[in-house]
Amino acid sequence: MIDAASDHRGLTDTFASRRYFGKFEAITTHLGRVAGVMEAEGSVSRDDVKILARYIRGIAYTFKALSMKYLLVGRETGQFFGSLAIDATESGFPTFNELLVMANDAQQAGSHLENMPGTAALKDQMVGTIIGDQQIPTKLQFALSQRLYYEELVRGHLFWARNDPRIDWISGFDERRKYRVHWAVYDSQINLPTIYIMELEDSGHTALPKDTRRWPEVQRHLMSQSLGALKLLTIAKGFDESFDDLHPKRLRRVHVGPMYSHSFTRQAGPIRDVLAEANAPEGQDWTLAWTMEVLESERVQEERAGWFSTVEREVFALDPFSGRGIDTGATETHRAIILPQRPFQVLAEKNPPGFGSVRKFVVSPGGRVLSY
Repeated sequence: MIDAASDHRGLTDTFASRRYFGKFEAITTHLGRVAGVMEAEGSVSRDDVKILARYIRGIAYTFKALSMKYLLVGRETGQFFGSLAIDATESGFPTFNELLVMANDAQQAGSHLENMPGTAALKDQMVGTIIGDQQIPTKLQFALSQRLYYEELVRGHLFWARNDPRIDWISGFDERRKYRVHWAVYDSQINLPTIYIMELEDSGHTALPKDTRRWPEVQRHLMSQSLGALKLLTIAKGFDESFDDLHPKRLRRVHVGPMYSHSFTRQAGPIRDVLAEANAPEGQDWTLAWTMEVLESERVQEERAGWFSTVEREVFALDPFSGRGIDTGATETHRAIILPQRPFQVLAEKNPPGFGSVRKFVVSPGGRVLSY
């Protein structure tokens, strides 16, 4: 089923749905290993890897919950419960609305579980239906899948549409303290998980995490500005000008995706030809893009604030090459793709324009990650 207006696709076939979730289970596992390789190479710190791993695990748990919800899609369960909607053109991930529905279900998961039979009882009934009635217990299977779905929601630690800011202390105690703030959103415009990490200095009287006025304001401000259409420069300057005693020194944004698959997405350009020619076996016909934008403060300048005081304002460094910094609003942009061996071999042979500067992380069936 294709929604031509929005390029969303519903996975209405049981086997296609399970292949899709199996593919993402493997991808999220590989993402953790890729982060480990980046740490070993020194491109990201151990603290950054911990933050990224937290959100990657959340993405994995979200896919696990959705896989339970849609476990019996395409089967006759006695009631219509829809199918997983994915963005088949822009991202390859589930649509934003899937996460909104999941968040609503999480609010009511406890009451659903109270009114459902337990796992053991459902399995006993299934055995009775198979042996006594000699029938496939599809309705009981559906009930069990929904119970497992709500149990995943109750466990928590999922990647939600909004993952509010958290703050970690880095250094300093008195007049100048340094913190790392991180948060994430599921971008509704591009249907992709997006992770933000900001390092800032705090010159306020009260430490930011304990400041009952500033910290809630910071959280609201950052979440309202977490839009993929906004440049990092716009976000950082807006934050700098909104909080006179908070000084953003470094801001990073990580886009997890898009995911391209010859079986599930309608990608365009060189990736389409690579995946088509690779003819990879099931579970290995995919490529995941990974983009990190970085904006760093270059220096500080003082501006007047009223008649007798001044405030610090950050001057951010922009990419000096070919004027691209003006367009991207970032100091530098790192692009990478993660893909199995077979598609990588085809990509290396074809060597399409534009991929020379893209980092390649190649994963083997055994889970080993190589960097090119």
